[in-house]
Amino acid sequence: MVYEENNTEAVEMRHIISILLENEAGALSRVAGLFSARAYNIESLTVAPTDDPTLSRMTLVTTGTDDIVAQVCKQLNKLIDVVKLVNLTDNAHVERELILIKLVAEDERRDEVKRIMDIFHGHVIDMTDTTYTVEVTGDSEKIDAVLKALEHITMLEVVRSGQLGMARGGKGIV
Repeated sequence: MVYEENNTEAVEMRHIISILLENEAGALSRVAGLFSARAYNIESLTVAPTDDPTLSRMTLVTTGTDDIVAQVCKQLNKLIDVVKLVNLTDNAHVERELILIKLVAEDERRDEVKRIMDIFHGHVIDMTDTTYTVEVTGDSEKIDAVLKALEHITMLEVVRSGQLGMARGGKGIV
């Protein structure tokens, strides 16, 4: 679906593309190279082997008009490594992101961090006398809200996974 402003200009939207590809050396490079060669930006990219060791699942987030993203998907489908591709944005789907944050947590800050983690259903996964490492999963808005809630606490390190996604219900990419 294309949204138009003043009936003349297509609006850029965020798209989540799920790709099943051969688990071969250079496959990721060919996908990234396609985006680079056409000056398209990849906002987020995750890839890992599936339950079938010959296949990997890639979740790629990009921004563009529906027409541009449809063209990118057609070009991706032409790559020899690509087995199947689905633009998850087109249908009902779930998406999640993981964040790990290492915080300075001393004295009263320790209890405060635990309260914030309870609110966001996060977990303290490592601790020392002066630090907590916490993890939270959720959609991008939730991850952004966690960062905002913790902004007054010194963050030593932040790692975000990028989006993962899959279709809802009985539909699958395989």
